[in-house]
Amino acid sequence: MNKKITIAIDGYSSTGKSTIAKQLATKLGYVYVDSGAMYRAMTLFSMQNGYISTSQFCVEDLIDNLDNASLEFIYNESLGFAEMYLNDVNVEKLIRSLEVSNLVSKVSAIPEVRRNLLPYKKKLEKIKQLSWMEEI
Repeated sequence: MNKKITIAIDGYSSTGKSTIAKQLATKLGYVYVDSGAMYRAMTLFSMQNGYISTSQFCVEDLIDNLDNASLEFIYNESLGFAEMYLNDVNVEKLIRSLEVSNLVSKVSAIPEVRRNLLPYKKKLEKIKQLSWMEEI
């Protein structure tokens, strides 16, 4: 019986977690899903709506508008991994920017943001063909 396991990779931003996770997933025949992309997408959403910048963070405005952010992973067969979509727009490249990287820890620290993302995480965990690769 070929039983798949859950693998979590944790570490600081821009240290190569995604690169090694993608390589490992390919080697093991898993589908790579980057749950950290959800936090990065929420950070991009916050930036796009003026809730956060390098000089300010309107936490209450973000919390009040969490329901306006719709996240979805869509598997890209040619790349071999799922890409992040924010409000039906592929934001995979945008969420990897230095600007997002510099602010993601502030957004991910908000308990309401973490609670808001739980249903997305649970949905992914229930999909049997996906192997959970987490970063943040």
